[in-house]
Amino acid sequence: MQESTIEYVGFWARVGATLIDAIILTVISAPLLIAFYGTEYFTDPYAPAIAGVADVLISYVLPAVAIILFWLYKRATPGKMAVSAQVVDAETGNALTTGQAVGRYFAYILSSLPLGLGFVWAAFDARKQGWHDKLAGTVVVRQRS
Repeated sequence: MQESTIEYVGFWARVGATLIDAIILTVISAPLLIAFYGTEYFTDPYAPAIAGVADVLISYVLPAVAIILFWLYKRATPGKMAVSAQVVDAETGNALTTGQAVGRYFAYILSSLPLGLGFVWAAFDARKQGWHDKLAGTVVVRQRS
């Protein structure tokens, strides 16, 4: 990877990308969840944590599959595209392997566990890698302007 032609994308740009992705996922999933479970899905304080099979598919499987596919085929989710960022292999700068993409997605869990410290880590790391990036061998970059 030609380090002189790329820059590592910092914490705040990544936060912005995540917010964009979260909004898009909410716009897609909320109407589907309401169609299956009604508005009580969001308003009933006594509702179960998981409402049923459709809830698992819409809330967990759909986002995971979509994000992983975006990383594999576009090197970025829509949020990362909006900030001109790409997720690439840390050593080669090439597209992620399927294993890296799946591993990176599930490594988000580890990054979030200690109060999100694994995500905040990207703000202080020289290559702007969060723990999920380090575990998957990835970096988030954009072309230097």
